[in-house]
Amino acid sequence: MTYKILFLIGLLLFLVGQILLAQGNDFVYSQEPIDFAHWFLLLGVVLLIPQVVSFPKTIITYIGFPIALIGITATIGMCVLDFIWWSLPNEELRIEFSKHIYQAPSIWKPFLSIGPSSKVFNTGLLILSLNYIKNEKLAVASIVLATLVLWHIIPLPFRLIIGYALTLLGYSIIFLRNSIKRLGANK
Repeated sequence: MTYKILFLIGLLLFLVGQILLAQGNDFVYSQEPIDFAHWFLLLGVVLLIPQVVSFPKTIITYIGFPIALIGITATIGMCVLDFIWWSLPNEELRIEFSKHIYQAPSIWKPFLSIGPSSKVFNTGLLILSLNYIKNEKLAVASIVLATLVLWHIIPLPFRLIIGYALTLLGYSIIFLRNSIKRLGANK
């Protein structure tokens, strides 16, 4: 149960990071003493790892696990690069750094094309949620809807906030429903 709680806390921290990022670049660059937005994202994805490697050993997990880990790794790399951007004192240096790493596809593609897109990351989370489709159809439907929002198939403003809120909701139902039922039965 500890890994499941860490996973939910991780999704919550990730959502907080998305809310902070939605305030815009000027807000992010003005954060002091650290880049809180990307620290929330980083801590959030790191807290997902123990549960991601502990899902039931099924064919679904064997497909979803590496996809989720690739998405987590891409997000970690993106956060590291964003920490560097945040640390640069002015926009000219940020632009120069952007031009430099754009010339390195081995950095740009995985960490700045894949990392922030959420497509790989949330696809992995969606596939892993399919382990619970038999008993938690509504929860899995929430994660399917989240993935459609994150992939721009359902275009919504603040898609990252809505998408990760729905992902958190779905996994909260999956991981906490039985605990809540047991608490009610013990009264």
